[in-house]
Amino acid sequence: MQAYDDGLLAGVPDPFCASRAASDALAATLGSAEADGWAHDQLEDHLQARGREVLRRLLQDHLDLRAVREQRAVGQGRVEPVTDADGICHPTVEQGHRRQLATVSGKVVVVRCAWRADGTRNLYPADAALNLPDRLHSHGLQRQAATEAVRGSFEAAHAAVVGQCGNVAGKRQIEQLTVGAAGDIDAFYTASAPQPCTDATLLVLSVDGKGVVMRSEGLREATRKAAQAKGANTYRTRLAGGEKSGRKRMATLGTVYDADPAPRRPHDVVTPATATIEGGGGGRGDRRRRAGPKARGKWLTGSVATTSQQVTAQVFDQATQRDPAHRRTWVVLAGGARHQLGLIRAEAKRRGVAIQVLVDFTHVLEYLWKAAWVRHEAPP
Repeated sequence: MQAYDDGLLAGVPDPFCASRAASDALAATLGSAEADGWAHDQLEDHLQARGREVLRRLLQDHLDLRAVREQRAVGQGRVEPVTDADGICHPTVEQGHRRQLATVSGKVVVVRCAWRADGTRNLYPADAALNLPDRLHSHGLQRQAATEAVRGSFEAAHAAVVGQCGNVAGKRQIEQLTVGAAGDIDAFYTASAPQPCTDATLLVLSVDGKGVVMRSEGLREATRKAAQAKGANTYRTRLAGGEKSGRKRMATLGTVYDADPAPRRPHDVVTPATATIEGGGGGRGDRRRRAGPKARGKWLTGSVATTSQQVTAQVFDQATQRDPAHRRTWVVLAGGARHQLGLIRAEAKRRGVAIQVLVDFTHVLEYLWKAAWVRHEAPP
């Protein structure tokens, strides 16, 4: 093995000996006669578990290596005293401070030096160099938890994280990590400014709502009273035809983005993206589908705590920041809910801006079928 030449590891044995031993042990198992009798799924399960342990040991060995380098640099006087953001110097250094870190490969221990000063908390330069989170779980594990949580229940997210990363977080911790990830959304969009656009660029707005089942104490006052009046707070597993439960609270989502106009013909929309229209009509030959508009500078918001009117106002606030003089064409994409359309038109009227409303065809289709059954007999 090539020797380390940074001057800080003289006399130190191979810092990756533990991970090498784990890797060699895994290879030896796979090469044994016992593994010859395993089916492919047994091999996959063994590799997933033991392979993750090899990765965890590699990460642990690397962290231990950085700890040795830091300790030797401090011992050799290569590191100057640390000053915090308030200008307070931390002249005293203490080695051997430990903290745990749960990662996508398993739990590891980070050993680092603490720079101390009277009357203030310790500073850990190694934590800053590693960009360690304040909490136990790594950024990669936080991202994994948030990704799995949006796909279904927290129980399913916990099972997925445990299956991929091992027992590194409980169900309650998955919930906390997901809530924590959502807490940065407003700050992210506040810090990011969209690029200026020409007057020909479309300004696209969209508002939509989704009913979310709530506990009775989480309902808004009007909804809770209506539910109590109807006896809907009994939480039966199934409702009668046409019965409204009064158990939902409306979550409203909104977005604003820029897009260049992309003229298209009917076949560009109704055919698959890879399809070629044979004949083309009028003898013009094959016609390939034209690409639709591309969203740029997308801004998103959503809330179940605030009302639909407040979220709609936030969407129009963002659009006004992009086009305060109302020189661009404002296109509003919406569903078929009359209350929602009323809020959009009222907000546009209040601001004195002309809007072009496009209703989602999927929402309209239901009403078209109702109109069709007026003239035709509905199927059994």
